[in-house]
Amino acid sequence: MKRTAARPLLWLAALLAVYLCAPFVASVPQLGRADWANVDWRATWSAVGISAASASVASLAILLGGVPLGYFLARSTSRKVALLGFVVQLPLALPPLTSGVLLLFLLGPYSWVGRFTNGVLTDSFAGIVLAEVFVAAPFLIIAAKSAFTTVDPVLDDVAATLGHHAGSRFFRVMLPVAWPAIRAGLALAWLRAFGEFGATVMVAYHPYSLPVYTYVVFGGQGLPAMMPLLLPTLAIAIVCAALSIYSLRQKTTLEQTENGDDALEPGADLTASRSETADLRLAFHLQRRLGAFDLDIAWTPVTRRLAIIGPSGSGKSLALRLIAGLESNASSSVTLGTTPLNTLPPERRQIGYMPQDYGLFPHMTVAQQLAFPVDADPASARYWLDHLGLAQLVARLPHQLSFGQRQRVALARALTRHSELLLFDEPFAALDTPRRRRLQQSLRALQREIAAVTIIVTHDPDEAALLADEVLVVEQGRVLQAGFIDAVFERPASMRVAGLLGLHNVGEGVMSASGKVEIAQGLVIGTGDSGLDLAAGQRVMWRVSSHAIVVTVDGTHAGVVDAVELRRGERYVRVNIAGVRFDIANEAGRLREGAPCRIEIRASGVAVWQASDSH
Repeated sequence: MKRTAARPLLWLAALLAVYLCAPFVASVPQLGRADWANVDWRATWSAVGISAASASVASLAILLGGVPLGYFLARSTSRKVALLGFVVQLPLALPPLTSGVLLLFLLGPYSWVGRFTNGVLTDSFAGIVLAEVFVAAPFLIIAAKSAFTTVDPVLDDVAATLGHHAGSRFFRVMLPVAWPAIRAGLALAWLRAFGEFGATVMVAYHPYSLPVYTYVVFGGQGLPAMMPLLLPTLAIAIVCAALSIYSLRQKTTLEQTENGDDALEPGADLTASRSETADLRLAFHLQRRLGAFDLDIAWTPVTRRLAIIGPSGSGKSLALRLIAGLESNASSSVTLGTTPLNTLPPERRQIGYMPQDYGLFPHMTVAQQLAFPVDADPASARYWLDHLGLAQLVARLPHQLSFGQRQRVALARALTRHSELLLFDEPFAALDTPRRRRLQQSLRALQREIAAVTIIVTHDPDEAALLADEVLVVEQGRVLQAGFIDAVFERPASMRVAGLLGLHNVGEGVMSASGKVEIAQGLVIGTGDSGLDLAAGQRVMWRVSSHAIVVTVDGTHAGVVDAVELRRGERYVRVNIAGVRFDIANEAGRLREGAPCRIEIRASGVAVWQASDSH
């Protein structure tokens, strides 16, 4: 089926290729028929020189103005800028002679510009350059705009957090990444300028450029005189095509590494990397409105390892960007120790920021990545190269690294500038489960060895529990609960929090007069010592430990097996008792889906606490 479907496409491709090659083939017999004897080589090479020089000057002018314009068009969302982008592309749609007429309205001897310049902008080398700039500039502008549009904005964000101001980020990150496409647009602009006839002949008939001279000779001597004039053009076109093909870089095949290569493998003693500011604490109150979304969260944690957890669209990443200074908002406050970060631009906040794809610069080797931070410490860079197993990778580009190696490079880059705050935006989201678990464990080991405050943004409760001592649970831009990991997981403030944390055997009920809790109509279970004074009739939340639920023949409660699941290789049975579902770790093969069973719930494993009004 695939071969049958591809045949029409192959025939169409071949037809166009034959047509494009045919004129070159047809020109070969004309070599012997050309009027070589009457060629004015001096005039010919003069025309070639004028065309090459004017095209080069025009291309330089287009490069200097077109790259910033393309960047501006790519980054702006304004309708006025979009209209500007439409207008600057119009020369592509205009017939060349029309472009020449329009230029005469502006530059001609009877225009105000022409009178001001005493007519030197027409029938001159300057006129040729101006005509070529007008018709060729859109090629580079479009290429630059497309190139900058495809550059991941995260790279600019990461460069900002590494201490680089806007100009430095443009010239050292954005422009080098976009340069291959810009270079192609520049080549097209040069070729377009070199071969321009219509606008040139209207604005500057003299001195003769090669296209104009070719037209003049054709009118006077006919077709036999064309081949000597076409040869320089063909030679230049062949050279340009050869250079463009030669400049294409073959991407190196991604080198896959063994599973163990993903480990961070810190050294046994990293105390030398500890900062003297080990007691720094973070506090923030973040406010930002984006359309209908309103973020307003505040947190003053007391530890250094923190996590923000919530569903997609809850404002987690926005909060991280506000902390990093990548989203400006005067009403937000961020304090690290005694330093108010919200008054500083991102390049002065002394932070490390790791987005989901780690934000490595594609044009920089590992060594260049580590040297890129403004205040990178060479001794620290060498230290982390050794202790993160990167010493043998310093000459590699990001596409030559595995996921684990990329993460280590991003970590080392942040740590080389003694960052006091490390921000991780779902750094493991794109990885498969086994690799994600290995890297989480490795990062946790590294967290114990550094003094920086770390914030992990995630939607994975297990990841938050592993990598943080405190957690902030958010949804729709609001705080649902904040506190130590153990406290939040053991006593979620609401069923919504319990759901976001992926907790099982949790629910709401009512305290009975006997000190027990009614969790469903007619289903009452005993409770352990909660340490709280809970009155009868008070609504509470409850949680039952899976170890407190026992399947036994003479159990108090009758239930039915709803489902049997495997979780990380362990067998779990979900039992429905009076509409309440309990998850039980149970290896008994006799418990099948739909089978009746009896359950005993031990009061010592039942915890109750006051329920929140939030759901």
